[in-house]
Amino acid sequence: MLSTLIWIPILGAAIIGCLPKNVSSRQIRLSALLITGAMLLWTFWVMAQFDINQPGFQLTEYLPWIETLGLNYQLGVDGISLVMVALNSLITWIAIYSSHEDTQRPRLFYSMILLIAGGVAGAFVAQNLLLFFLFYELELVPFYLLISIWGGDKRSYAATKFLLYTALSGILILAAFLGLVWLTHATSFAYESLMGQMLPLGLQIILLSLLLVGFGIKIPLVPLHTWLPDTYVAASAPVAMLLGGVLAKLGTYGIFRFGLGLFPEAWATLAPWLAIWATVSVLYGAAAAIAQKDIKRMVAYSSIGHMGYVLLGGAAHTSLSLVGAVSQMVAHGLILAILFNLVGVIEEKIGTRDLNVLNGLLNPIRGLPSISALLILSGMASAGIPGMAGFIAEFLVFQGSYAEFPIPTLLCVVGTGLTAVYFVILLNRTCFGKLDNAIANFPKVKASERIPALILAILIFILGVQPTWLVRWSEQTVTTMVSAIPTVTNIAHNLERQHFKG
Repeated sequence: MLSTLIWIPILGAAIIGCLPKNVSSRQIRLSALLITGAMLLWTFWVMAQFDINQPGFQLTEYLPWIETLGLNYQLGVDGISLVMVALNSLITWIAIYSSHEDTQRPRLFYSMILLIAGGVAGAFVAQNLLLFFLFYELELVPFYLLISIWGGDKRSYAATKFLLYTALSGILILAAFLGLVWLTHATSFAYESLMGQMLPLGLQIILLSLLLVGFGIKIPLVPLHTWLPDTYVAASAPVAMLLGGVLAKLGTYGIFRFGLGLFPEAWATLAPWLAIWATVSVLYGAAAAIAQKDIKRMVAYSSIGHMGYVLLGGAAHTSLSLVGAVSQMVAHGLILAILFNLVGVIEEKIGTRDLNVLNGLLNPIRGLPSISALLILSGMASAGIPGMAGFIAEFLVFQGSYAEFPIPTLLCVVGTGLTAVYFVILLNRTCFGKLDNAIANFPKVKASERIPALILAILIFILGVQPTWLVRWSEQTVTTMVSAIPTVTNIAHNLERQHFKG
């Protein structure tokens, strides 16, 4: 069942790549939509088979592969990975729908997107560390090609920077995985066999630090973020939706699954520093977004801050904060996807993303009123306005983190206020004011161009009004994960006992 989620898009990529040259771009796009539509429907079927009352991995699959290396084809899904798989399927379909019917080199374009979808799905369900690494690296070259070929200004520079940073991320993660297996003398990279390993705390901290930096690049967190603004801005709107809505979640998922899951004792030890790291990312991302004049770059910097909330929830490692962190991953993916989609439509219709040029788009006659209205709703969701998915996710993170880290939590609450500041700046300059009569002759937005943003807006609203439809998937998994994390007091007692025995 889980293999189907991986191989539908991968085989679809192979089929599209082999289509004859006389097949039109429109037909290829339709084929890609049908393939990702099948992937999305199969995701719903998987969710229907999932028992939310069971905390462990379900729908597991096992196939011996290269046993001498400890590499086997092991798949499984729990409450955390399931919602990530659903997010991946949805955003991929939305991204393909948002692409132009006359995209140049369509076979390569849609093949790369489908290959990314299969690789990301595989990473979310892989239960073997080496298998996860293979899927994790599978998206590297496709994203590089999507940025360098179909990107905007400075696309070669941005694509190369992305490639180097992502390659470094993979090297650090692989080093941590190899180190863990070597130090524990394990014969397999199976995830469950490596849980509960008995390594000295110092070695755990070293391995966890490698994972934190490796996955921190992918998220990204300050100061590992410098590839993000250039890459997001250079990428086309559909690719930017995949970068922010899906790719960044591989980083946060990896930190929780392999960092917190495999090294709970080291995680509890480093938790205060992780909370500080999260706070710096939140405040820096918000402050940098306020200073931007390009709305796409502003949205890119906002992503850094919002991913900091996820790390804060993980640092506190309470059941409530971790449920909030998982919810924030989903909410952030939906909100960032709708923002990049709307920015892409505005740039296409008006020809600029400059805040000093844009104004009056809410004008009902000569502006872009429907797009402006959706942009206002998206800004409200990103700022954490009640009734939107972003609010409940951030509220759960803050509620669960305050008892553990009151000062970092309060500073992150300040970050939500700064988020409201830069979105007020964006909306005030973009949607309101008077149109310039000399240039206010914009092409009309087609009904089909509004569909991606409308779907995302409806989901953001529904999950904000009915948050239990989201949080219930991960509650049992998170509760079990938290129970395995020792308290700082227990760690101190263990260290004293080891010292006494020595």
